[in-house]
Amino acid sequence: MRNVLYVGMDVHKETITIACASDGEEIRVVGTIANTSASLDAMVRKLVSGGKRPLFVYEAGAGGYVIYRHLRELGYTCMVAAPSLIPRKSGVRVRTDRRDAIMLTRLYRAGELTGITVPDADDEAMRDLYRARGDAKKMGKIIKQQLLGFLLRLGVVYGKTHWTKMHYRWLDGLSLPHPAQQLAFQEYLDAIRQSESRVARIEGMLHTCVQTWKRQEEVRRLQSLRGVSFITAVGLLAELGDVRRFKSARQLMAYAGLVPSEDTSGNSVRRGRITKTGNAHVRWMLIESAWSYRLKARKSRVLLQRLAQVDAKTAELSWKAQVRLCGRYQRLLHRGKPRGKIITCIARELAGFIWALAIMEPAAASAGLESGPLSAAA
Repeated sequence: MRNVLYVGMDVHKETITIACASDGEEIRVVGTIANTSASLDAMVRKLVSGGKRPLFVYEAGAGGYVIYRHLRELGYTCMVAAPSLIPRKSGVRVRTDRRDAIMLTRLYRAGELTGITVPDADDEAMRDLYRARGDAKKMGKIIKQQLLGFLLRLGVVYGKTHWTKMHYRWLDGLSLPHPAQQLAFQEYLDAIRQSESRVARIEGMLHTCVQTWKRQEEVRRLQSLRGVSFITAVGLLAELGDVRRFKSARQLMAYAGLVPSEDTSGNSVRRGRITKTGNAHVRWMLIESAWSYRLKARKSRVLLQRLAQVDAKTAELSWKAQVRLCGRYQRLLHRGKPRGKIITCIARELAGFIWALAIMEPAAASAGLESGPLSAAA
């Protein structure tokens, strides 16, 4: 492997610090370059001029996968290392760009780094659009809390459920004593409506983009599960990417951080809280979807509409999941288990059914089904 050059890169917004070494050689710092494609190309030409094949690695961060995709386009191997799985010495108290680049090079050469699965451009684009919707929802929630707090300070309280049609009609007819307060109130109310309009607009974009997305069929199948709406199905697949990369359902459960932590030594077995590793967005969506299984198993009107657009095998697995998960919730509740733990258990098993549906081979051409548009969930 002496013809291989291991290259560790400590990447920041404006600079990249590079270190490299071959097997049996001392690691040397090449230098610091600007974080631009031109500077990176010049550095790559310098590294390959010695006749060795470079293998690049850098730590995943806010910079995304621009460098990874650029190097892959040039024909080079590049790993994006998972930050949480990088071995670090607890006694080290000094960190610099040079030291980080040397550390990455040393660990990469030793095979101690774990790479993440880099999503392809289409999946990342859908993920960005889905997360934009989530950001819009969060902003709307914040503004709603600010408006309610503003009215509470003035002693104006609506005694029923908030943000219904009746509540909005009550807000539209509200008159405050001072003109300045009325102006502030109207600004809050307009901001809420703008936020809701933004969410609806992004959801419409998601419906449009899914029609040309390669995971359209998987989105359709996942919607056959109770508690998995169109938005949830798109979000799960955008965050997970190719679900087939998980060799088993247990791997998906572990990736979502829904498996219990464990500290086993000798004959002593200790299991604790869930690990909460991996993708937090996936874990949150699974937990939210799991709450629907606290109710009795049934096929609602909305669910029947979704089932009409999938094949019989998918519909059968969907009903099997609902019977199992609803029954499991009731059994665990009868045993006195806390609701939070029960929902976590249901979410873990729901991940297994999602894995089974996602890896299912596409149904035979049409198979008597109408290829209508994907149904939006209520």
